[in-house]
Amino acid sequence: MPPSEEVNRLAKVYQGYRESRSIQTQWDDNNAGNRVILLERQTAIRDRLDSHGYLPLTRRKILDVGCGTGGVLASMVELGAHPHNLHGIDLLSNRIAEARASYPNVHFQCANGEKLEFHDASRDLVLLFTVFSSILDPGMAMNVAREVDRVLKPGGAVLWYDFRYNNPRNPNVRGVRRGRIQDLFPGFTMHLRSITLLPLFARRLGRCTEFMYPLLAAIPLLRTHYLGLLVKPESDKF
Repeated sequence: MPPSEEVNRLAKVYQGYRESRSIQTQWDDNNAGNRVILLERQTAIRDRLDSHGYLPLTRRKILDVGCGTGGVLASMVELGAHPHNLHGIDLLSNRIAEARASYPNVHFQCANGEKLEFHDASRDLVLLFTVFSSILDPGMAMNVAREVDRVLKPGGAVLWYDFRYNNPRNPNVRGVRRGRIQDLFPGFTMHLRSITLLPLFARRLGRCTEFMYPLLAAIPLLRTHYLGLLVKPESDKF
């Protein structure tokens, strides 16, 4: 599939993120707020997968669409997944190269989510982390969603994490609300919760992070993302 204008735009945007010192600084692991955001997310992922019977991930075949440098996909090993069952794709070759270097036992390839090179109903779990908030073209979004649906087994699930609000400081992303998620994956059962304290606040808490983060994150309007499962019907046919 030849690159579309939207694919070229996405590649340019993410390359810009990579080259921006200010953006890289925002997500510095040394920031206490960023560490708490990650810990909260990992705990929520484990709880959500466990509560719906997907743990352990021992035999699960998992695909990460828009895997970036591979950290989220590789973290599935902590939940019992075997590296040889993990596959990640991303548009940017430099991110795939970094992922391969960091996690050599995991399968990574440079590819467009509009055309997944996997058989129908071959994946138990598909990870979609901040993917659809970055795709501004409705046609491309629907193409990716259809491909995810195609490769996902009946009874399998999308593990979703993405913005629910627009970011006024970043015109390259658009929040994805519940109605839009359901439009992308009609017939799927949604099990979503809001999570992640507004990063702009979280990163500024400093020494007060441990105390203040849970207090502020308890306010629904300050939680910027949805996290959860989109479960495909058992009876779905291709």
